[in-house]
Amino acid sequence: VVPQGGNTGLVGGSVPVADEIIVSTERINAIHRLDMDSGILTCDAGCILQDLHTYAAARNHLVPIDLGAKGTCQIGGNVATNAGGQYFYRFGSLHANILGLEVVLADGTILDLTNTNRKDNTGYAMKHLFIGSEGTLGLITKINLSCPRLPSSRNAAFLACESFGDVLKTLKLAKEELGECLSAFEFMDRAVLRLVQKKHRIPVTCSGDGDELYPFYLLVETKGSNEQHDAEKMTSFLEKSMEGNHVVDGVLSQARTQVEKMWAIREHCNPATKDTGYNWKYDISIPVSEYYDIAEEIRRAIYAVRPDALCVNWGHICDGNLHLNVTTPGEFEEDEEITALIEPCIFESVVRRKGSISAEHGLGRCKNEYLGTLAKNEAAVAKMIKIKGMFDPYGILNPGKFFPTNR
Repeated sequence: VVPQGGNTGLVGGSVPVADEIIVSTERINAIHRLDMDSGILTCDAGCILQDLHTYAAARNHLVPIDLGAKGTCQIGGNVATNAGGQYFYRFGSLHANILGLEVVLADGTILDLTNTNRKDNTGYAMKHLFIGSEGTLGLITKINLSCPRLPSSRNAAFLACESFGDVLKTLKLAKEELGECLSAFEFMDRAVLRLVQKKHRIPVTCSGDGDELYPFYLLVETKGSNEQHDAEKMTSFLEKSMEGNHVVDGVLSQARTQVEKMWAIREHCNPATKDTGYNWKYDISIPVSEYYDIAEEIRRAIYAVRPDALCVNWGHICDGNLHLNVTTPGEFEEDEEITALIEPCIFESVVRRKGSISAEHGLGRCKNEYLGTLAKNEAAVAKMIKIKGMFDPYGILNPGKFFPTNR
């Protein structure tokens, strides 16, 4: 049995590997209610994330997870993969925002873990077993989600830096100066924005109205409750960034439409890369101090084999989450030589830096074989397998995913 939501995952977690039965959550899509006093949203697993955003915003609330695929992905899949997104730094993980779940187990038992109390210290917090379990323990059918009030103030700045050292200094300054209203700090390198600028105008370039780009770009966003206060903090942050020569150029949004245009640039990184050629995608976590070192290391290794290949990068640098991508321009068939080189090289580099080979996309069938070696230790995996056996003794839920196939 393969649970399937919006099919936007990047590691094949919802794709059958043999003759499994697909259970789609598409029709389990009711939004039951948003409690206006507590801010707790109750909905079915098949709800499209964008629909939840629209529903909550109409009631002056905000859904604390936001992804580029929100127009297609479903909240149940988001929970099953513990999806992250650009507001992870501000609002935390789904583990922090999910209050309760309803889950159907392998034997048909409906496990009612729904809860609309923010504090409940009775027994094990079993909901956490299912968040990020990728459909291997049960099928999530209903969700209780904490939604904060919709911020009345929103500002954004699109900034350029000459070096990665300047990026780190700007990040540190943003945390110091913007503090409680900092909601997102997104990173993009020149390589990926060269692809994006084929469809979107980059507002900050080396030559004014020209096309030449700076080495690194940042999208910094604040959300708060006082427009004047937040604008003053953003202005102070920008002034100090430029006085310290951390930021060489930038533009501050003057209206909500400009904020959306800045986000459109960031969210087009993935489609632009996909449209360029065959795409090798890696979602990794590494210490922020070494965030771009790995990209440069992989770029050198790939260029030695395929000088025409591109290594393009973007991500949520606040969380140490880098989306490292390699693409072969104009060639949409897999180059097995690159495949044989890139994965061991990237994963070895990540492990050497004590990072994670999957930051927010899960294991699925693309990274499951590394569980117990490059991801988690053998003792932890042994306990996971025991938990799996308790909930799914016959191994019928999402076989061939999450765990190594020889386990």
